[in-house]
Amino acid sequence: MKRRILIVLVFALVLSPAGPLSAQEKLTADVRTALDSIQPLEAYSYCKTLSSETFAGRLTGHEGYAAAAKWAAAKFKQWGLKPIHRESGYLQPYPSPYVVIDRAEMTLLLEEKPESAEETNVKEVRLEPEKEFLPLLFSDSGDRTGELVFVGWGISAPDLGYDDYAGVDVAGKFVLCFRGTPGRNDRRFEPHDHHRARMKTAKEKGAFGLIYIYDEIVSNPNGDWIEGFMPAEITSKVADWVLKEKDITAAELRKDLGTYKKPLTFPLRAKIHLKVEARPFPQGIGYNIVGYVEGSDAKLRQECLVIGGHFDHNGFHMGLLFPGANDNASGSAAVMEIAEAFSKLKKKPKRSVVFALFGGEEMGLQGSSHFVEHIPPPFSNVDTMFNFDMVGEGDGSGIGYSGDVPELKTIIEEADQHIGTLGRTYPIRGVGVGGSDHAPFYQKGIPVVSFHSNGPHLHYHQTGDTIYRINPDMIADVAKLAFLGAYARASR
Repeated sequence: MKRRILIVLVFALVLSPAGPLSAQEKLTADVRTALDSIQPLEAYSYCKTLSSETFAGRLTGHEGYAAAAKWAAAKFKQWGLKPIHRESGYLQPYPSPYVVIDRAEMTLLLEEKPESAEETNVKEVRLEPEKEFLPLLFSDSGDRTGELVFVGWGISAPDLGYDDYAGVDVAGKFVLCFRGTPGRNDRRFEPHDHHRARMKTAKEKGAFGLIYIYDEIVSNPNGDWIEGFMPAEITSKVADWVLKEKDITAAELRKDLGTYKKPLTFPLRAKIHLKVEARPFPQGIGYNIVGYVEGSDAKLRQECLVIGGHFDHNGFHMGLLFPGANDNASGSAAVMEIAEAFSKLKKKPKRSVVFALFGGEEMGLQGSSHFVEHIPPPFSNVDTMFNFDMVGEGDGSGIGYSGDVPELKTIIEEADQHIGTLGRTYPIRGVGVGGSDHAPFYQKGIPVVSFHSNGPHLHYHQTGDTIYRINPDMIADVAKLAFLGAYARASR
C-alpha cells in the first residue's frame, strides 16, 4: 500500500504545473539549445587559461593583460559577435598606468631592554613577503628606514571634525593605520576611505609611506604611483610585535577606534626598514573587450542589456603570480559562456545584448567607468546591467539587485526554476568604496543585478587563488541562470 502511494506521489510531482519538469517545458527549443550549450568543462577551461602563467596575472596595462584581451576578442569573433568599433574591433582602449614590483624587503627594528641589561638592544625581524608583508602594488622604488607613527584610520578631515594627524609629526616617518572610517555607516567619510585619498594625505604630511594593518596580506594595485612614496601592508600579528611597547594588540586597538570614534594617535619606538625596486609604466593602456548580438526589434535594438565582469587581476610581482582564478577569471568565463549561448539563438531578444569584459576593476573600476562614460555608438542607452564577480567557488549562487526595480529579482527567481542554484538575494540600496563593476552603472540610474557564488572565497587577492579552487558546475550554473534572466529581460 505504501509503495502504491509513493508511486502516485512521484507521478503527481512530475505532472504538477509547479514542478521542475513543467518549468523546463516552457522553454522554446531555440532557448533550450542555447542554454544547453553552456557547459561546465568549457567554462572551467576558460577560467584555467585566464589564470595561467601565460597571462601573468592579467594586470591591466601590462602585456599579459593585452595578450589575454586579444585571446578573448578572438573568441568573440569566432562566435560571430558584432564588434563595437570598425577600427579597434572588440577592444575599447583607455589609459591605464601601472607598476610592476620586482623586489621588496621589510625589516622591523624593535627595541628590547632585558631586565638585567642597562642598554637597550635593537632586534631585527626580517618579514616574509606575502605571509607577513607586501608592498602595495603602486609603490615607488626606495630604500628607507623610518620611525613609525600610528594614525588610526589615516584620515585627515578637519571639516568633519576629525583628524588622525592632528598633533603628530609624520615627516620622514612611516605612518601605520587601519583601513576604515570612524563611523561605519557614516557616508561623510566615504571619500576619505579610498586608497588614493589616504595615500595623498600621508604624502602631503611628509610621510615616507603608509603601512596598512590587515588580518592577512592581500595584493592591491588600486592606487596611483607617487614619486618617493612607499606604501605597504603588514599582518595584525606583525603589528602586535610593534604595538607590544604600548601593551595593546592590533585587535584591541581597532576595537577602541570603533568604540570611541575619536583619533587615537601616537608615535612608536619601533622602526621599519623598507626596500622596494619598482618599475612604473605611466603610458600603460587598458582594454575593455566588448561584443554584442543585435536585438530583433527595429526600435528596441538601440537599447542594450550589458552582461559584464572584470577581466583583470593583480599581476606578477616579486616572483609571485596572482592568478585570480576566482577573482575574476570565473566571472569572465561566465560572461563568455553566456555570450556564446546568445550567439547560438536563432531568434534574438528584442533588445541588443552587449558582452563586456572590463579592465581595471582592481585599480578602481576604471574599465566599467570608462564604458559607462563612452557607451558604444550603436546604442542609445543601457537598459540593464548584469555583473559577475567571483562566481567560481562554492555550491550555490546569490544576487544583489537594484532595490527600486524588484522585477529584476522576480526574473532571476523564475529563471532559477530551471537551474536550482539561487540562494541569498538582497536589494542594492547604494554602492560604496568596495563596489564591483555594476557600481558605475548603478550610479547612473541603470538597473543592475550582481551575481556571485556562495564561496567561501578563500585566498582573496593571494597567490592561492588558483584554478584548483574552482567548481566548474558553479560557473556553468550561474551562467545558465543569468542567460535565462537576461533573455527574459531583453525580450520584454
